[in-house]
This record gives sequence, C-alpha cells and structure tokens, in this order.
Amino acid sequence: MYEKEIAAAKEKFGELMLRQLKRVEEMKSQGDFKDYKSLDKIVIGVCGGDGIGPAITAQAQRVLEYLLAEDVKKGRIEFKVIDGLTIERRAAEMAAIPEDVLLELKACDVILKGPTTTPRKGDEWPNVESANVAMRKALDLFANVRPVRIPELGIDWTFYRENTEGGYAAGKEGVNVTEDLGIDFTIATSQGCDRIIRAAFEFAKANGKTRVTAVTKANIIKTTDGKFLDTFYEISKEYPDIQADDWYIDIMTAKLLDEMRRKDFQVVVLPNLYGDIITDEAAEIQGGVGTAGSANIGKKYAMFEAIHGSAPRMVKEGRAQYADPCSVIRAGAMLLNHIGYIEESDKLYKALDICTITEKKLTMTGRDTGATGEQFADYIMETIENL
Repeated sequence: MYEKEIAAAKEKFGELMLRQLKRVEEMKSQGDFKDYKSLDKIVIGVCGGDGIGPAITAQAQRVLEYLLAEDVKKGRIEFKVIDGLTIERRAAEMAAIPEDVLLELKACDVILKGPTTTPRKGDEWPNVESANVAMRKALDLFANVRPVRIPELGIDWTFYRENTEGGYAAGKEGVNVTEDLGIDFTIATSQGCDRIIRAAFEFAKANGKTRVTAVTKANIIKTTDGKFLDTFYEISKEYPDIQADDWYIDIMTAKLLDEMRRKDFQVVVLPNLYGDIITDEAAEIQGGVGTAGSANIGKKYAMFEAIHGSAPRMVKEGRAQYADPCSVIRAGAMLLNHIGYIEESDKLYKALDICTITEKKLTMTGRDTGATGEQFADYIMETIENL
C-alpha cells in the first residue's frame, strides 16, 4: 500500500538532497569576507527599483554623498546609479532581474536598493519572481541584518537572520505524498550556520557589543535547530569577551515586549523563519516596518534597502515626492557602517533619532499636507551639520 506514492516522494527528496549537497560544496569553496579597508575604491550602486523607490533612494543618495563628500572628491567612493529594475522592464523580459542590470549590480561593492514590485495573483503583471529573492540568490546574500533603535526605551538591537536556509530554503520543494499527507523541509548546513553566526559575532566585536543571543526551537526541532545552536556555542568560544546565550523563539517573542528584560538584548542571530517573525515584531515596536532599514550581506556583495513596498498608488496619484525616505536612509546608515565609515554612520543614526523622535520638526504624511522627501533629507543634513 502506498508504494508508488512513497517511491515518488523518495525520488523528489533525493533530487532536493543533491541540490543542497551541491550548494554545500559551493559554500566550501568561498573565500573570506571582503575587506573594504583594503580597497582603493568602493563602488556604491544606487538601484531605485520601481514605484516610490527612485524618489526615496535619490534622497538617501544625497545624504550619503554629503557624509562621504571628502572621499568622493578623492575618488575612493564612487556612486553608480543603476536603472532597469522596474516591474515594467522585468515583466516585459519575464526576468526577476534583467541580465544587464545584474551585470551592473555585480560591478558594485555595495548596493543601496529601493523597493521593487512583486506581482501577486490578480495583479496586472505576469508572475515574475521577486527581485529581492533573485538578488539574494545571485549575489549569495546570506545574512539579512535589521537594526532596531529606540533610545528613549533603551533599545538598540541588531538582528542577524539567516537568509538562505531553514524553512525557506526548500519552500517550493514540499511533497504531497497523498491527498492526506503533505511534508515540507527545513534545512541547516554546517557552512550556512557557521557563516551567519560568525557574521553576528564579528559585528558585535567590531561595534563594541557585549552580548550575542541565538534564537531557536532546538528543544523541538532537534536536528536543524540543534545544529544551529551547537554551532553557535562552538563559535562563541572564539569570542571570550562577548556573552553568548540562547532563547527559544516562543519566549523570545514575549521577552521583546518585556520592558525590564528587552533592554539587555544587543545582537540576535536566528534561522530564517524565526528571523522573519522576530524582526517584524521588533520593527513594530519601533513604529512599524516602514521605519526599518535592512541589509542583505554576503562575503563578496552587500545590499541595503527599505523593507516596505513600492507603493505604486502614490506614483499614480502624483505623490511620489512626498514618500518618506526614512527607512532607506536608515539602510544608508547600515551601509556606511558595513564599509567602515563608523563615525559617519553614527552621525546619521543620531540625526535620524533627532528628526523622527526627539525634535521632529517635519511631519511626513505621504501627501501635500506634509513635507517632501527632499525636505526631509535637507533636515537630516542640517541636523548632522549641527551635531
């Protein structure tokens, strides 16, 4: 009974294993993280995407050019604007990322990216794959990094979410063995766990953080989450000055709401699915996902972006100039930190706190009742000047 169904499921599972083992071999052959300090020139790609993307990334670029003006003049920093990642172009070519655009992206060291439209059922566009997912795969951006800072609450968190494994690695590879039995897969490799956890500890070390926390459900998901947790504690031995601890995902979601305990968390490293859940909860505490910047980091490339959508309605209604660039400017602060401009990054974070929380002279409404993105960027730069 069920011999055919089981045989078909085994065949599909075997194909999945072969693809994952090939990926393991590719990871084994990778070198170290790029050392930006050793580069004579750093190329920053600015890819506006579509919808409000070009409008808000243009303002973030202005702020970054202001902060990096001296090194731009010296030729150490070069900004490169990359067009073509619009839904219109992607739909016309039925490509998540057009080939020439991908080549331009690969010619950069880091990328500041605006939001891109991902079609869903019922939309006017054909079913083109997410540009974000495609970029993560093409550039092997395995670490999704999201900071959440709320100074008045004593919150300064940085989340390192694994981007390529866990429950999302084989999201399309599940098997309906019969009409009554469906099975999905979660994946953890030694190489995948090592590189995300090591990245989290290296960030902590470089930024004076004293605690790194792992979040799993290793008491229940014993094999894959167990591998992640074992790797975490093994790597933690290399960083004796940093406290290492772990929490289960269910209690961690509660502790982020605990006003007495949440101030203690600093750097948090998580498998893919848990990272997706926790980072949205954390962003909501900060003021919503529209306030958060995000980074996708690999050993050779890194991409920094806003985490909200492309808001095509704003463009159709002629309101793109009123789109809030705050989240992509926060992503710009992350970019500065990543390439070694720590002082400039700190200045930008402080200015953002002043402009959006403590002083808040301008209000963004998304309409002509509030400030434009250009006015907000001007406000940020004036604030930096007065720090």
